[in-house]
Amino acid sequence: MDILCILKVLSNSTRLQILEWLKNPEEHFPSQVHLPKEYGFEGGVCVGTICTKTGLAQSVISGYLVKMQEAGLLESKRLGQHTCYRRNEKNIEAFKHLIQREL
Repeated sequence: MDILCILKVLSNSTRLQILEWLKNPEEHFPSQVHLPKEYGFEGGVCVGTICTKTGLAQSVISGYLVKMQEAGLLESKRLGQHTCYRRNEKNIEAFKHLIQREL
């Protein structure tokens, strides 16, 4: 786990806000009807829905989400024409523990 990479990702207020929204997606985003439970990706939110919430272009949000995934904070799943993202709670917890040890 690269602490510096994660801290760089989290230094952007929009990326940080997206990570916070994805903690409780049902409170911050409309129902993802195109993402039924049988797909096994609960808590996932499609890129377009995140774009709508932020008001930013899809290319910008897609870039942000890819950086967050590369840092290990998010995981994604492609479902037809939709790409959905959700938090990678295992890695987020590992990052929290790592930061506590370093500080």
